[in-house]
Amino acid sequence: MDITQILLVVTLSVTTIFLVIVGIQVVLLLRELRDTLRRTNNIIEGFERMGMGVESGFNEVVGFLGGVKSVFKILDVFKKKRDEKEA
Repeated sequence: MDITQILLVVTLSVTTIFLVIVGIQVVLLLRELRDTLRRTNNIIEGFERMGMGVESGFNEVVGFLGGVKSVFKILDVFKKKRDEKEA
Protein backbone atom coordinates (compact mmCIF):
# COMPACT_ATOMS: atom_id res chain seq x y z
CA MET A 1 0.00 0.00 0.00
CA ASP A 2 1.46 3.30 -0.92
CA ILE A 3 1.07 6.62 0.90
CA THR A 4 -1.80 7.82 -1.33
CA GLN A 5 -4.01 4.85 -0.46
CA ILE A 6 -3.26 5.17 3.25
CA LEU A 7 -4.03 8.89 3.16
CA LEU A 8 -7.28 8.19 1.27
CA VAL A 9 -8.38 5.53 3.80
CA VAL A 10 -7.59 7.82 6.75
CA THR A 11 -9.42 10.73 5.18
CA LEU A 12 -12.50 8.62 4.41
CA SER A 13 -12.47 7.15 7.91
CA VAL A 14 -12.26 10.54 9.59
CA THR A 15 -14.97 11.92 7.31
CA THR A 16 -17.21 8.94 8.08
CA ILE A 17 -16.71 9.37 11.83
CA PHE A 18 -17.54 13.09 11.61
CA LEU A 19 -20.67 12.38 9.56
CA VAL A 20 -21.83 9.75 12.06
CA ILE A 21 -21.32 12.23 14.92
CA VAL A 22 -23.18 14.96 13.02
CA GLY A 23 -26.01 12.50 12.21
CA ILE A 24 -26.37 11.56 15.89
CA GLN A 25 -26.45 15.24 16.86
CA VAL A 26 -29.14 15.92 14.26
CA VAL A 27 -31.27 13.06 15.61
CA LEU A 28 -30.91 14.37 19.17
CA LEU A 29 -31.75 17.89 18.03
CA LEU A 30 -34.88 16.69 16.24
CA ARG A 31 -36.02 14.77 19.34
CA GLU A 32 -35.58 17.88 21.48
CA LEU A 33 -37.44 19.96 18.91
CA ARG A 34 -40.30 17.44 18.95
CA ASP A 35 -40.52 17.62 22.75
CA THR A 36 -40.47 21.41 22.64
CA LEU A 37 -43.26 21.45 20.05
CA ARG A 38 -45.33 19.08 22.19
CA ARG A 39 -44.93 21.35 25.22
CA THR A 40 -45.79 24.40 23.13
CA ASN A 41 -48.87 22.62 21.80
CA ASN A 42 -49.99 21.80 25.36
CA ILE A 43 -49.57 25.44 26.38
CA ILE A 44 -51.58 26.61 23.36
CA GLU A 45 -54.34 24.09 24.13
CA GLY A 46 -54.44 25.37 27.72
CA PHE A 47 -54.88 28.95 26.52
CA GLU A 48 -57.56 27.77 24.11
CA ARG A 49 -59.47 26.02 26.91
CA MET A 50 -59.14 29.12 29.08
CA GLY A 51 -60.40 31.30 26.22
CA MET A 52 -63.39 29.03 25.68
CA GLY A 53 -64.17 29.28 29.41
CA VAL A 54 -64.02 33.07 29.28
CA GLU A 55 -66.21 33.08 26.18
CA SER A 56 -68.74 30.82 27.88
CA GLY A 57 -68.79 33.07 30.96
CA PHE A 58 -69.20 36.14 28.77
CA ASN A 59 -72.14 34.51 26.97
CA GLU A 60 -73.75 33.74 30.33
CA VAL A 61 -73.35 37.36 31.46
CA VAL A 62 -74.86 38.60 28.19
CA GLY A 63 -77.78 36.20 28.62
CA PHE A 64 -78.31 37.36 32.20
CA LEU A 65 -78.29 41.00 31.15
CA GLY A 66 -80.75 40.21 28.35
CA GLY A 67 -83.05 38.61 30.95
CA VAL A 68 -82.80 41.64 33.23
CA LYS A 69 -83.63 43.89 30.27
CA SER A 70 -86.71 41.77 29.52
CA VAL A 71 -87.87 42.04 33.13
CA PHE A 72 -87.54 45.84 32.98
CA LYS A 73 -89.55 45.89 29.72
CA ILE A 74 -92.30 43.84 31.35
CA LEU A 75 -92.34 46.14 34.37
CA ASP A 76 -92.51 49.14 32.03
CA VAL A 77 -95.51 47.63 30.23
CA PHE A 78 -97.30 47.05 33.56
CA LYS A 79 -96.48 50.58 34.68
CA LYS A 80 -97.91 52.03 31.43
CA LYS A 81 -101.11 49.96 31.86
CA ARG A 82 -101.46 51.11 35.47
CA ASP A 83 -100.93 54.76 34.43
CA GLU A 84 -103.59 54.36 31.72
CA LYS A 85 -106.07 52.98 34.29
CA GLU A 86 -105.41 55.86 36.67
CA ALA A 87 -105.80 58.45 33.97
